[in-house]
Amino acid sequence: MNVSLTSKIVAEMLGTMVLVLMGCGSAVIAGADGTTGVGLLGISFAFGLSVVAMTYAIGHISGCHINQAISVAMVVAGRMKAKEAAFYIIAQIVRAIIGAGILYVLVTNQIAGFNMKPYALGSNGWGTGYLGEYNTLAAFVAEFIFTFIFLFVILGSTSTKNINGGFAGLAIGLSLTLIHIVGIKITGVSVNPARSIGPALFAGGAAISQLWLFIVAPVLGGIAAAFIHGLLIENPKSFRD
Repeated sequence: MNVSLTSKIVAEMLGTMVLVLMGCGSAVIAGADGTTGVGLLGISFAFGLSVVAMTYAIGHISGCHINQAISVAMVVAGRMKAKEAAFYIIAQIVRAIIGAGILYVLVTNQIAGFNMKPYALGSNGWGTGYLGEYNTLAAFVAEFIFTFIFLFVILGSTSTKNINGGFAGLAIGLSLTLIHIVGIKITGVSVNPARSIGPALFAGGAAISQLWLFIVAPVLGGIAAAFIHGLLIENPKSFRD
């Protein structure tokens, strides 16, 4: 099926908006209030289910990247042209900002008011004052490794050699859930620059100053996954040659 670039871009925009709004929204609105909050497990599933839903909704149109680390990895893996990836990346960032903006409108219009604390709107971060208070090294390693794992699952489950490809959406979404269960306390889990950029622009402060890590580490993790999966597992002969 031939799909126009415009359709792909619109799909990526909508998918990224849903991920940010629902994932970060679960943390901000339903996260935990001591009695009825969904807690860390609920937040983990919110991010994972967002990906599952969008994979089946737009996967046949754009591949449902909704993540710059995925788009870059697909270029490295030879599954996507760099020019097309550039359009994807721009669309993802724009819609992530819109998704965070919708969340901002919702939470700031509580009758009782809303206090924009540091790392508001589900922003990612690390260090003193952020969740488990892990240092920069731990944050960088976590984002690199978690993105590596996430992309490894994506590349494997969407491979043309995978006879269970119809379940790719579940595998990808559940892997993101698993990553969140382990990593929320460290960085809030990004593994997706767009997911970090949107909330950070509204939260400001430390969320902005620490944004570099959530761009660099996921992209490097995605590239590493594409290299290892493609050259050492998917097509080892080409690596030996």
